[in-house]
Amino acid sequence: MEKEGEPDRKKALLLLGCPEVPVQMGIALYASHRLRKEGWDVTVAGNPSVLHLIRVSDPERHYVDRIAALDRCMEKLIEGKAKPDLCLVFAHNDAGLSYAATVGSVAPSRVVAIIFGRNAEELAKTIEFPCETIVEKAVHNPLALRQKIDKVFGWAALKR
Repeated sequence: MEKEGEPDRKKALLLLGCPEVPVQMGIALYASHRLRKEGWDVTVAGNPSVLHLIRVSDPERHYVDRIAALDRCMEKLIEGKAKPDLCLVFAHNDAGLSYAATVGSVAPSRVVAIIFGRNAEELAKTIEFPCETIVEKAVHNPLALRQKIDKVFGWAALKR
């Protein structure tokens, strides 16, 4: 909800999958931070483990405006009750791509699939739905993935 007198903020939704690949949480918090600096209202949705990690990693909500249960968030998207302007879907397995495909078919927004993990290139080749992709074989080290995200969103130019 916008406060009285405040302009509407664009809404970003970050959908996180199972947190078994270490780079996911760091990159998600980084992307959320950058989006918030640009004035976006950021929601991170995930399974209970992801939500616990967010609560522990960002207890005072410096990086994330709100968190949501993944299944409930997907219901709201499918029912048209949630209409984010941007969806970043983090995927390191087939389940993550299934979420991206669903979001791409129901959300009237820009959808970016951030594909990472040991099999990132192979996983990206299986995409058969329209979306932007950022692909990096990142598992532990987030720097190359961060550089690609910075380039896609224009943040790389801000670091010069």
